[in-house]
Amino acid sequence: MRIKKLNLQNFRNYEEETFEFTDGVNVLVGKNAQGKTNCAEAVFYLCTGASLRIRHDRQLIRKGAECACLSAETECRYGKIALEAEIYENRRELRLNGARVARAVDFLGNMKSVFFSPGELRIVQDGPDERRRFLNLSISQTSKNYASALLRYNKILDQRNNLLKEKDVSVIFETLPVWDEQLARYAAVLIRHREEYLEQLSPLAADAHAFLTDGAERLELGFDGTYPSEEGEIAEKLLRELENAYERDVRLGYTTVGPHRDDIRVLIDGSDARGYASQGQTRTAALSMKLAELEIFKRLSGEAPVLILDDVMSELDLARRKKLLARTEGVQCILTCTHAERVLYGKACNKIRISGGKIVK
Repeated sequence: MRIKKLNLQNFRNYEEETFEFTDGVNVLVGKNAQGKTNCAEAVFYLCTGASLRIRHDRQLIRKGAECACLSAETECRYGKIALEAEIYENRRELRLNGARVARAVDFLGNMKSVFFSPGELRIVQDGPDERRRFLNLSISQTSKNYASALLRYNKILDQRNNLLKEKDVSVIFETLPVWDEQLARYAAVLIRHREEYLEQLSPLAADAHAFLTDGAERLELGFDGTYPSEEGEIAEKLLRELENAYERDVRLGYTTVGPHRDDIRVLIDGSDARGYASQGQTRTAALSMKLAELEIFKRLSGEAPVLILDDVMSELDLARRKKLLARTEGVQCILTCTHAERVLYGKACNKIRISGGKIVK
């Protein structure tokens, strides 16, 4: 998979620019706060329909503009794909090969990408929300079934939580079973996919971690929850747990049971990385998870996704920079940095210099 051309109009600090990317390493170079990360973010947005940096799409619109337009000419083993997004204050329009896409799930995953930046250390350092977000974005790129179930689960969860805030307790207890049956059904789909994904991710992340650390440390990932193996049995178990939590849920006003509460265990040499890992260990663990994600995408789709490395090299020592570059062989990589010569060590690349939201010819 590769992106050949990217056009941005009124996106972040770009008025209008067109980027042309090549196979291999593409380097966005320039001083800080010039727009390098904004370009990388646009690539990820067109691949996933989501941004890793903001919660509301309207923040992507250039100040003073009414609409931001992003488009990309891409290519995969099945042919050429045109991706477009128009972002307005309170809505957006997505297009695939010129045809409007009604559901975001149908836009997602046509081009796959893996994004890594210093901010991705949140996957290891922060709470369960960040690890669930990592799982949701990653699995959704490879499974429309998962993406659809996640969308439906979240809608039902919101409705159940609104019900729990009702003042009439009798109405709550009478209505909860209706929502629980639907919630458990979609929850079972999410849990089964997550378990299967982690079974693939864990050994690949351990392998990448051993490569980056020369075998000095051992990384382990695990699902922080115990469920039956069959989807139907998972749903039955969740139904019982939801029913047992009725009084607690009513008292707290939100749903305390389900995959929206699950977590991933990240262990380095048997210890919880969140509590014991240094900054360097955290960075290597998060990068290993991203390299494992890249490998899964490659295996499932038969070709490598686009790898986006945003200001990563400056955070790594020389040995790990070289090891990371070795892992980009055969992968289209979009890399941002302030000084290309300090991180690439003579590696051939397509260098694009950016200044003030413009490409410097």
